[in-house]
Amino acid sequence: MLPEVDDDDAFRALLLSCCDAPAWAEHVLARRPFDGPEALLAAAEQELAATSEADVDAALAAHPRIGERPAGAASQREQSAALAADPAVLAELAEGNAAYEARFGHVYLVCASGRSAEELLAVLRSRLGNDPATERRVLRTELAAITRLRLLRALEGAAA
Repeated sequence: MLPEVDDDDAFRALLLSCCDAPAWAEHVLARRPFDGPEALLAAAEQELAATSEADVDAALAAHPRIGERPAGAASQREQSAALAADPAVLAELAEGNAAYEARFGHVYLVCASGRSAEELLAVLRSRLGNDPATERRVLRTELAAITRLRLLRALEGAAA
């Protein structure tokens, strides 16, 4: 089932709840109607791959730090395994987040769904060794995975 909302504002809001990148949302919105869920997912992925760095930065700004209590329901669900971690691991994540932000100038973005805090910490530490261009490619891949997961949940919700 597709969330083929006739109202552009409602569909835009749905898209932005999945990825808070305004230009991306407008480009996906402009490609409607979709022949099915896979067409929507493909369009979303294609437009995210083509979106500007400024639009990616807007999406990054909407993401909470890994290991901190997020305000949004989607982020809370995605980080639920990590948030149940030992306080010492959460402290290490906070330190790693600070080091990452100092190195790259933005929040550490990773698809956290179903992953433990220890795993997310190991990924963070490994990514600190990336050069900025490599890290930008990695975070775009992670953003695409998060966006796809959120769109799939929205599709499931529309089908219910």
